[in-house]
Amino acid sequence: MIFTGDDIRLYRLHVLRAALELEIKGLKRSRGPTAYSIAKSEFGFRGNRQKVLDQLTQYTKEQVEQREPQHA
Repeated sequence: MIFTGDDIRLYRLHVLRAALELEIKGLKRSRGPTAYSIAKSEFGFRGNRQKVLDQLTQYTKEQVEQREPQHA
C-alpha cells in the first residue's frame, strides 16, 4: 500500500498516537523529542500524558471521519 497526500498526514497521526500509548506504558524513544512533547507542541494539547492521548485520539478520529467521504 502506498500512502500519498493526506494519507501521509493521517498515517503520521496514527503512529504518533501509538508511540504515545507506548510511552504511557513505560517505553521511551531512544533519541529526539517524546511523542508527548510532539503532540503538545504541534496541536496545542494540554495535560498529562493520558489526557493528551485522549485529545490526540479524538483529533485523529475527527480527521479520519472528514477524510472518509472523499474515498467513497
